[in-house]
Amino acid sequence: MNALKQLELYGQSLWLDYMKRSLIESGELGRLIERDGLKGVTSNPSIFEKAIGETDEYAEALKEFQARADHSISTIYEHLAIADIRAAADVLRPVYDKADNRDGYVSLECSPYLANDTEATVTEAMRLWAAVDRPNLMVKVPGTPAGIPAIRQLIGRGLNINITLLFSVSVYEQVVEAYISGLEDLKKAGGDVSKIGSVASFFVSRIDTAVDKRLDKLDDRKAAEKLRGKTAIANAKLAYVRYKALFSGSRWNDLAASGARTQRLLWASTSTKNPAYKDTLYVDSLIGRETVDTVPPATMDAYRDHGNPTPDAIEQDVAGARAVLAALAEHGISLPEVTDELVKDGVQQFADAFDKLFAAIARRRGTLLESHRNGLQIVPGTPEMKAAYENELEKWRREGLIRRLWAGDKSLWTGTDENKWTGWLHVVENELGDSAPLRRFAEDVKERRFTDVVLLGMGGSSLGPEVLSETFGHQSDWPRFHMLDSTDPAQIKAIEGSVELGKTLFIVSSKSGSTLEPNLFMDYFLDRVATAVGTKKKAARNFVAVTDPGSSLEARAKKLGFAHIFHGVPSIGGRYSVLSNFGLVPAAAMGLDVKRLLEATLPMERACGADVPPSENPGVKLGIALGVAAQQFGRNKVTIIASPEIADLGAWLEQLLAESTGKDGRGLIPLADEPPTTPEHYGDDRFFAYLELDGRAASSQQQAVDALERAGHPIAKIRVKDLWHIGQEFFRWEIATAVAGEIIGINPFDQPDVEASKIKTSALTEAYEKSHRLPDEEPIFRENGIALYADPRNAAELGRHNTLAGYLRSHFGRVEAGDYVALLPYIWRDEAHIRAMTAMRSRIRDRTHAATCLGFGPRFQHSTGQAYKGGPNSGVFLQLTADDPIDIDVPGHSYSFGVVKAAQARGDLDVLVERGRRALRVHVKDVDAGLAEFARAVDEALGNEL
Repeated sequence: MNALKQLELYGQSLWLDYMKRSLIESGELGRLIERDGLKGVTSNPSIFEKAIGETDEYAEALKEFQARADHSISTIYEHLAIADIRAAADVLRPVYDKADNRDGYVSLECSPYLANDTEATVTEAMRLWAAVDRPNLMVKVPGTPAGIPAIRQLIGRGLNINITLLFSVSVYEQVVEAYISGLEDLKKAGGDVSKIGSVASFFVSRIDTAVDKRLDKLDDRKAAEKLRGKTAIANAKLAYVRYKALFSGSRWNDLAASGARTQRLLWASTSTKNPAYKDTLYVDSLIGRETVDTVPPATMDAYRDHGNPTPDAIEQDVAGARAVLAALAEHGISLPEVTDELVKDGVQQFADAFDKLFAAIARRRGTLLESHRNGLQIVPGTPEMKAAYENELEKWRREGLIRRLWAGDKSLWTGTDENKWTGWLHVVENELGDSAPLRRFAEDVKERRFTDVVLLGMGGSSLGPEVLSETFGHQSDWPRFHMLDSTDPAQIKAIEGSVELGKTLFIVSSKSGSTLEPNLFMDYFLDRVATAVGTKKKAARNFVAVTDPGSSLEARAKKLGFAHIFHGVPSIGGRYSVLSNFGLVPAAAMGLDVKRLLEATLPMERACGADVPPSENPGVKLGIALGVAAQQFGRNKVTIIASPEIADLGAWLEQLLAESTGKDGRGLIPLADEPPTTPEHYGDDRFFAYLELDGRAASSQQQAVDALERAGHPIAKIRVKDLWHIGQEFFRWEIATAVAGEIIGINPFDQPDVEASKIKTSALTEAYEKSHRLPDEEPIFRENGIALYADPRNAAELGRHNTLAGYLRSHFGRVEAGDYVALLPYIWRDEAHIRAMTAMRSRIRDRTHAATCLGFGPRFQHSTGQAYKGGPNSGVFLQLTADDPIDIDVPGHSYSFGVVKAAQARGDLDVLVERGRRALRVHVKDVDAGLAEFARAVDEALGNEL
């Protein structure tokens, strides 16, 4: 009989602390049972990390599982691990039956991420118990303050529990209390307590390692040597004393009479860490009746070869054990302090192992999904930026921040109401699970033969659908898509003139239902369609509403008899809503395959999941790169360069980044559609995001980006697989924005300064209703049909000049390093005006080296306007307004759309001024002639020394 089998004779059960698929499939586990008397198997995150993450043994099984469908990282892990646990349990089942359920167990750990959450641990344990579905499973729960109440609940529900990470005798006593109380609960509920198996896993060698480090610091070297390597065994001996005492007396005897078994002590971490100690030290010293020793393979082999088992070794020299612990205290070494630290460290070590394991699985999944997922390469820039980026990645991993993000933990950000705004995290899978209404809606649009679809929206409800329309273009045999998000009369007339009203579907999109612009657009086009089709009742059948449940828009849509009403998700803010009905209803109406879009997006949602460590998480990596570059290096001008086919994504990104992060004097300033140039024209405040459509990269863009990389600018290079993968970028950037928000230190889900502009506009329009005029303004300068307006502070800073160019030169002279210049025209956003303003911004950038933004009003107010007013005070603003050659009355009001636009421009400028911004308004009578004169003056101002 070998030494291992002798342990059974002395009342101790031998378990193996190891798990790997080949152990089972090769028959080795069966041989260990037969040859060595093995009676159980334990696993933990570190064991699975080595088995799954560091070998190719599971590669084929993972590939086969993924071939059926894409799965999350945790689902893949559980699929692999549970298969092993079940197989091992089946091999051990004869042992379990023969031992009358005293032995023959295999243990599976609850996620270490949940170690400090009682209810989550209970839920996880119940789920794993049901998934494995074997009576000889033990679910491992840590002996943490949160784990102990979970133990009672789980025992009370009839589960076998292995309590792990025990170091302290006092904590062990709490564990026993939880076990006994759980058995009493089970008995009271009518359960069979005789079926319950449980062990309390006391960790051994880690205690000596920790105490020996403290002994090394003692001045009394003789005492230190006398105590070295003695603490763990002494502690275990006293735990065994308590075991015998705790499982005696009338309370326990009542349970024992009903068949209850004691919760055995299990010695874990029994391999010696110090090479000076005999490799079988802990196994030899801890032999005791009704105990379990779980050993790793190397220790098992060593003990088989030269173990020296002694009966009841654990009960020998208990007085000496007490003396060892007393001596430690006398020398200032606190064992409770040591054991408390070991629990925390143990939880962290298991979490670290889980992180490594999940990262390895994520890499393997990523390789298998290479043709289904957009790529990402972060080029941090300088070595200092790279180090800061990697440090932040490690912080996010170590502190489990991505899990807190997915849990909607508001304390991750500012602790206000962020937990109410994370519904977008699960929207893809939710929409895929309930796609029938959208399919029926698309069929209705098709059957009614609409020629056009007009989206009446603003900001978050409109920019996402615009990206889809511009990216995919007009779908054959489906309505042409148009978007109206401007109160400019010329733009409204252009939309109206391009459609046949009676054959046009209008989608009124407003989350709150109270947003000014969509309501005014709805009033106008309801009136116009009613004129075309005969009655407002008939006209309403050409209208669809997308709004949150219970909004005023929903009530009105029902009263008017809209053809369809689609609900948004209350916990999803407008700018995060593109993958909800706010984006999908217009997508369905324009003929896009919504299901295909969502299915193409789902791999990115999973890749950014709570179970994907930062090093492999594409959303977290991008967010950290953005946040670190801005917060630590002042590179907060996020310059977006995109392949022409997906260029419109830039406008959506501008809103997402600016409105989410630009507040409290901090934030990102996104720049879309700024023509690329050579590195010398850029300041050192830039971060570049290059989105390249796979196979369709513009060589000029690639060359520009390559030059920027050589110049040391930080860049995020994103490769978009095809047009259908545009949804992946929606989701990746939403995650990235939330991550960057944590680093910057703001709430990424509110927009306080957008509301300020709305209030100003509302006050002006309400005043107009009464007086039929807007307040008078006095320009500071007039020339050639152009007038300049500025508040007293800005006017004083500009000084007095004789020409428009002189004022502009003075205004540009206020641009400093790290500033940006924003051109804000409140005019018709057509191709000609976009080209003219873009040429102007390029000239400004090349001359001043400042980043430049272009936002057409009032569209930008609901996107970048938040950052302009609430973000860093580094903007120099040029607002452009114009007389409207034609105007349109707003039904039901005394004002016109031209008046509304003027009120919006004034309100916007007023808030900029209140925020201490450098702002100047240029007003022209004739748009085209005035714009040409304005451009000439800008060129003249920039042509001289500033």
